[in-house]
Amino acid sequence: MIGRLNHIAIAVPDLTAAAALYRDTLGARVSDPIDLPDHGVTTVFVELDNSKIELLHPLGDGSTIAKYLERSPDGGMHHICFEVGDIIAARDKLKAEGARVLGDGEPRTGAHGKPVLFLHPKDFCGTLIEIEQD
Repeated sequence: MIGRLNHIAIAVPDLTAAAALYRDTLGARVSDPIDLPDHGVTTVFVELDNSKIELLHPLGDGSTIAKYLERSPDGGMHHICFEVGDIIAARDKLKAEGARVLGDGEPRTGAHGKPVLFLHPKDFCGTLIEIEQD
C-alpha cells in the first residue's frame, strides 16, 4: 500500500539556523520558508536526490510543533511521510486493520498541495506517520 518515502520531518527551534546548517554545512538545496497556518507550522524543505527532509517550526498559537519543542527543546524527528496511490482507499484499509487516523479522518491539504492524513504513533512503533496522495 505505501509507496515511496516522501520525507522525514524534523521539528526545529530555529528554522533559519536549521536551514543554513543543511544548505551551508551539508550543501543541500533548501527551499524558502512556507507558512502553513492550517497546520500551525512554517516549513522548509531540504531537497535530496531520493527524498526530502522537512524542517518544521511553530506558527501561531496552539501549534503542535510548539508543544513538541516544549518536550524536546533541541528538536528532533517529528514524523515520516509515505506516498500512497489512493489516500481514501489507504485510510479505509488502515482503519479496517485497526490503525487510528488522527483528526476527523478526512484528508487535509499538506505542504505539497496534496491530501494528507496522519496516523497515531502508538499504532506504528512510536512513530507519527503521514500519508500523502502521490
